[in-house]
Amino acid sequence: MALDNTGPLNSLGLPKPPAETRVIVAMSGGVDSSVVAAMLHEEGYDVVGITLQLYDHGAALAKKGACCAGRDIHDARRVAEARGFAHYVLDYENAFRDAVIDEFADSYLAGATPVPCIRCNERVKFHDLLETAKDLDADCMATGHYIQRKAGATGAELHMAADPVRDQSYFLFSTTQAQLDYLRFPLGHLENKDATRRLAQHYGLSVADKPDSQDICFVPDGDYAKVIEKLRPGAAEPGEVVHADGRVLGHHPGVIHFTIGQRRGLGIGGLEEPLYVVRLDPETRRVVVGPRAMLATRRVPIREVNWLGDAPLQSRSEWPLSVKLRSTRPPREAVLRPTGPDSGEVELIAPEEGVSPGQACVFYEPEGTRVFGGGWITRG
Repeated sequence: MALDNTGPLNSLGLPKPPAETRVIVAMSGGVDSSVVAAMLHEEGYDVVGITLQLYDHGAALAKKGACCAGRDIHDARRVAEARGFAHYVLDYENAFRDAVIDEFADSYLAGATPVPCIRCNERVKFHDLLETAKDLDADCMATGHYIQRKAGATGAELHMAADPVRDQSYFLFSTTQAQLDYLRFPLGHLENKDATRRLAQHYGLSVADKPDSQDICFVPDGDYAKVIEKLRPGAAEPGEVVHADGRVLGHHPGVIHFTIGQRRGLGIGGLEEPLYVVRLDPETRRVVVGPRAMLATRRVPIREVNWLGDAPLQSRSEWPLSVKLRSTRPPREAVLRPTGPDSGEVELIAPEEGVSPGQACVFYEPEGTRVFGGGWITRG
């Protein structure tokens, strides 16, 4: 859907005055979404803040640094009260468990390395919450994500944030065109996080100096294995640590404690060559290790492709792109070859190490900022 340019557009690209434009702001309780809500309210928009309760509120109170904890719900409510706009807390605990937490646990048990924040955006925030926003007759939904939405020749386009350090495009690759038409990202153009905090201070927000959350919200201490064992009792079954050449080198407490590319904590000291986890075999409960050279790969099969190009994915046999295989790594030159309506194979021009099933492969315009979607890395 292309933007309607028949009348004068407000700052959100909609052809109506701000006072007649209802905006749902997804408020996590952090500084980013709080600034978005305060900024749009000051511009005269009809702002409604919504915070999602994603897991047990009582348990969450003790989890500092988690994005959806009880303290964060309280902080979001305080911002809304201070600025004078409506705010609601919605219980999405069951939806979050079904759509995100269960798959997280099952993926780890299957030897993959999942990215639950992407699934949360895809299945909860940009699906369930977005539908709620429409039910409330909102004209659009705004979030505090660092990514840019720009008007293109055929509709809204997704672009990397102006600040490469804060860019969150990797976590938003599964945003569909229909969702993108409805979403707004008012912070994507800012030069850095300091600019956001200055805005928070300008609006007098109590969260202006609040630290950023660092962990997955339901794994506040970073101990994934402990969470999985709680969700799937008996999941941590011991097994063998095996060299790629077949030698049994030791034993491990459970496949869920390891990820592709891991070097430390293998429990196989005393060997001359440094060894890395090169494969996880949950069926045989084996952790396979080998030299670093075995981590390099050039061909990456992907599934569940979300394509944001102007032409259909299968309209060409191959697409020259840049791709990100991990959120912390820069884009790499590659070629995407579609193998179906939502599947393909990415060939990297230069090998990449530590590519793991369950991670995302995100597509970018070569030498540009536009995001062309992405897919999930699967086993070859």
